Amino acid sequence: MSRLSALAVSIVLAASAWTVPSALAQNYPNKPVRLIVPFSAGGPADLLGRLIGEKLQRTLGQTIVVINKDGAGTLLGVDMAAKASPDGYTLLLGNVAMVINSSAGKRLPYDVQRDLAPVSLAFTQPLILVINPALPIATLKEFIAYAKANPGRLKYGSSGVGTSIHLTTELFRNAVGIELTHIPYKGAAPALTDLLGGQIDLMFPGITPVVAHVKAGKLKALGLTSRKRSPALPDVPTMIEQGVADFESIGWYGVLVPAGTPKNIVTRLNRELVAVLNLPDLKERLSSQGGDAVSSTPEQFTTFIADEMKKWTSVIRTANIQVD
Repeated sequence: MSRLSALAVSIVLAASAWTVPSALAQNYPNKPVRLIVPFSAGGPADLLGRLIGEKLQRTLGQTIVVINKDGAGTLLGVDMAAKASPDGYTLLLGNVAMVINSSAGKRLPYDVQRDLAPVSLAFTQPLILVINPALPIATLKEFIAYAKANPGRLKYGSSGVGTSIHLTTELFRNAVGIELTHIPYKGAAPALTDLLGGQIDLMFPGITPVVAHVKAGKLKALGLTSRKRSPALPDVPTMIEQGVADFESIGWYGVLVPAGTPKNIVTRLNRELVAVLNLPDLKERLSSQGGDAVSSTPEQFTTFIADEMKKWTSVIRTANIQVD
């Protein structure tokens, strides 16, 4: 083959490589799309995924099949998505646990920032400091003073070592300079049960499961971890309002796709997701659960994940937390 012929073949092959993803994007979607939820069926993440999927399939014109791939603290589901074909037919409902796994120095079969492409943030929810009402404490200021006067006496529950509840408590403990004793549980539910029963003193759960307990006086709420108050408990101030400078730790979910997914498809998915997440009925339903339907550009979500990674890596290293 002459040099000129070889050059012509190279040009044709390059053009073909360019037109394949372009053609995929133009015809997208022409078959069902799967949404991987790395949590068990019936939980908050599953409900959120199904709610988004139900709305999204109307705008995309294709069925959204929710696949629950639970296990290893989201690792199995995230790995499944990271290794899927980058064609827009696999979406992942990722969350803060995915980032914490990557921040903990664990050996993972994927790299979140390399193997996944953010599409849009979808949902945020504050955590909330709640204490057993038997404690002689009425405000956050009193709580900090009590903890400083009784180092290590107060016991806090978490859903396990290295979880967002655990790391948020450590972030708070470092921010205000107090000593607490950690009691890890196998999930947030048993920890909350013991908090209600007085076996532990405090906890930083997501706001949704404790709203009813706070309103009934079974738990005392001292502060939110978000930058703004929650309509679910509008009288509870944020940590920032009460002088804990720049303190923020939120639960969040967002949609990602395998890295290499054509940009046109990512743009289309982002456009449809933003429209869905701004639907009044969806926003109202999520607000009633103490969270917010939110959206972002892919670039904003990429920056958000990088900031989360930096924050939790710092907390893990500072507290010398060993995550299994």
